[in-house]
Amino acid sequence: MKIVISGVGEVGSHLAKMLSNEYHDITVIDDDAKRLENIASIADVICVEGDSTTFEVLNQASVSKSDLFIAVQPEENSNILSAMLAKQLGAKKSIARIDNNEYLEPNNKEIFINMGIDFLFYPEKVAAREIVNLLGHTNTTEYVDFSGGKLVMVVVKLEESSPLIGHTLAEVTPNREKLNYRTVAISRNGFTIIPSEEDKLQSGDNVYVIVKREYQREVMEFSGQSNINVKNIMILGGSLIGVRVAKELQDDYNVKLVDYSADKAYKLAEFLERTLIIHEDGRNTDAMIEEGIGNMDAFVAVTGRAETNILAAMLAKRLGVKKVIAEIENLNYINLAESIGIDTIVNKKLITASNIFRFTMSTDVQAIKCLTGCDAEVLEFIAKPNSPSTKTCIRNLGFPQGAIIGGVVRGDQPFIGRGDFEIKPYDRVVVFALPSAISKIGKYFN
Repeated sequence: MKIVISGVGEVGSHLAKMLSNEYHDITVIDDDAKRLENIASIADVICVEGDSTTFEVLNQASVSKSDLFIAVQPEENSNILSAMLAKQLGAKKSIARIDNNEYLEPNNKEIFINMGIDFLFYPEKVAAREIVNLLGHTNTTEYVDFSGGKLVMVVVKLEESSPLIGHTLAEVTPNREKLNYRTVAISRNGFTIIPSEEDKLQSGDNVYVIVKREYQREVMEFSGQSNINVKNIMILGGSLIGVRVAKELQDDYNVKLVDYSADKAYKLAEFLERTLIIHEDGRNTDAMIEEGIGNMDAFVAVTGRAETNILAAMLAKRLGVKKVIAEIENLNYINLAESIGIDTIVNKKLITASNIFRFTMSTDVQAIKCLTGCDAEVLEFIAKPNSPSTKTCIRNLGFPQGAIIGGVVRGDQPFIGRGDFEIKPYDRVVVFALPSAISKIGKYFN
């Protein structure tokens, strides 16, 4: 697939690197020569220097021959204009990053489609939604639902008190005929394992489980952790994510939002009427203690600066806050953050990748989530009539190494992906896959 990416900041660079690893033909556009030089050193891409809202630069990037145009410049207006021009010049699909929720309202989305933009995505809105979901499921580090929540993926970190430690997967799921959940991956010491029945669980493992919604509580009890009753929440950072989280939670929780900018604090106090706004520097330990960080049930650090978020999250953990969530955009810091006890990491690069990655696949993908805690993705396919997946049971499919079918939704009925289960046309199939296997999966459902 020929893909043109406009903007190689943090998000654009991550996309270019990820997609070039999938053997796509990638061209990147940016008006900063240094950024182009940096991306050329880490990814196999063609670089075009210039303004992507001009015909000259878009033609130089051969947009007319592209299968996909992705606009991820920092400026929303540039993204909308360049995506619209790219589609008019011949790009088969055109998508743009925005930061205005108004554009996503159904009637307004129709206007952008008529302008030629196939898809708009707002990473901060998705990140805020993930945080709100996680605050409702406090004993999991990630939470993804499929087919309206009929199947759910949860991640449990095994504490020393977990009864599962030292046992194989075969031992902890003895009744194979009536499976209500399935372990699809284990993240251990920075490595991701697609497990067999003989793999033993260890303390500190992050275990990825596909489960029927009504059995979530049962799975969580195995972790050795209990669900936390959240009432008092502190948010550090008046960013787009922080403001959206506060707005969604302020009617049902006691919410404090801390920001170092006096001007922003005054504006937020007018906008968030039921949130207590505090003008303070989150790096000031004494001030944060004075503002009651240790009395919180949950702490959310979303300043946009990974270092500040990590330090504040460490303080919250040290003071006994049960649920700590931090936005960390530097992918190199994620393992560090997890090793010091931060419960959940939010990363806009991975959120953006989840939004865009499905457009690059040869098979229709209903949903895809690039996970922060491990080097893998979880995808939802629809099995097409006469596709290989409908010809035999799961055990005999010859599924690639590095991928596993976690569950299936047929109509309103969820099923766990047992070896003897037979997929039928139009079933929605949830697949967990390592990067090496992703390009090999689509053919099973086409």
